[in-house]
Amino acid sequence: MKISFLTLSLLFIRQLSFAQYNPEKPDLCQGKFFTEEDANNLHADFAKRYSDKKSWQKHAQEIRQGILDGAELSSYEFKKPTNISIHSKKTLNGYSVENVSFQSIEGIYVTGNLYRPTDSNGLTSKGKTAGILCPHGHGPDPRFAAYTQQRCATLARMGAVVFAYDMIGVGDSKQSMHKIEKALKLQIINSKSALDFLLDLPNIDKNRIGITGESGGGTQTFLLAAIDDRIKVSVPVVMVSGYFFGGCTCESGMPIHKRPTHQTSNVEIAATFAPKPLLLISDGGDWTVNTPTMEYPYIKNVYSYFGAENKVANIHLANEKHDYGPSKRQAAYSFLAKNLKLDIQKVMVDEKIDESANKVLTQTELQVFDEKHPRPANAVLGDAEVMALLEKK
Repeated sequence: MKISFLTLSLLFIRQLSFAQYNPEKPDLCQGKFFTEEDANNLHADFAKRYSDKKSWQKHAQEIRQGILDGAELSSYEFKKPTNISIHSKKTLNGYSVENVSFQSIEGIYVTGNLYRPTDSNGLTSKGKTAGILCPHGHGPDPRFAAYTQQRCATLARMGAVVFAYDMIGVGDSKQSMHKIEKALKLQIINSKSALDFLLDLPNIDKNRIGITGESGGGTQTFLLAAIDDRIKVSVPVVMVSGYFFGGCTCESGMPIHKRPTHQTSNVEIAATFAPKPLLLISDGGDWTVNTPTMEYPYIKNVYSYFGAENKVANIHLANEKHDYGPSKRQAAYSFLAKNLKLDIQKVMVDEKIDESANKVLTQTELQVFDEKHPRPANAVLGDAEVMALLEKK
């Protein structure tokens, strides 16, 4: 059943009073677009559109197509990464770290760090290793932050090959400012390219591919998981909300939620991952405050259509705030270890996951572009130049 035109019309009239409503771009859902009450009512109407696996799958495909259409990617030809550079290997306690760049579009470079286990840990009998993408949230160069390094290093020590990559405009990815108008389009392209890079590394098990990121990186997590079936396990952290759509152009600056055919939300987008393993990590200090009572039960109901309720979970930390801190990482480690067949015992001390064996490196050590490894000469620089390139694509 389609959501009624009257319900949507009344709801959109109410949106005129919301701080995040943009009358110049009425097809965008940005920031706290709904009140919590309206979000509950709207999702009750959403749920009337499907009642079983078949009707949900039809709607899920509509949502996926809406993301591609809204991000101007429905006819885009995603290409394999080129001009790949991997350098400055640092061998540490059970893992190594390397600095990476590659071209996602001609003139655009994805930058990040590659963490790999240094022993046979994580290998299957056929010599294959799990892979995990780690997008990050907003902030001052979060790829270099201790909390990102701890996450990636611990997962590598558990046996996964992990790739942490920059949002545009931060870290080494400073070819434009972060909040360009088509940031969402470019970040989806970069995420797809990052996945291609990871999958093309030697001995990667294509059936054990995960992704986890926080905040804006949580948005990248559930968007890529929705549109790319190669992701097998998804852990979006402090992001899936029924009333909040992301406050940045890289999350909601293009019309992926409100389409001519349908209105959707990040809850439904996250639910398109059913029936594969999905963990929602939420807290009491941000827009995921209602996850245990609203977003999680809603998504769990979708999973019930597949008989897969045991594949979706929620860890709610009511006394915590918006971050990817130690307790949130502990929850992610356990879920990823279980579903990607990682060896969690490798990082256990006194029956607790111990991150103290990891070494927090300096920004200089993790930097991709430096005097010895300059940014490639063909890199496009400047907001207008990057936007012009995206317009062509």
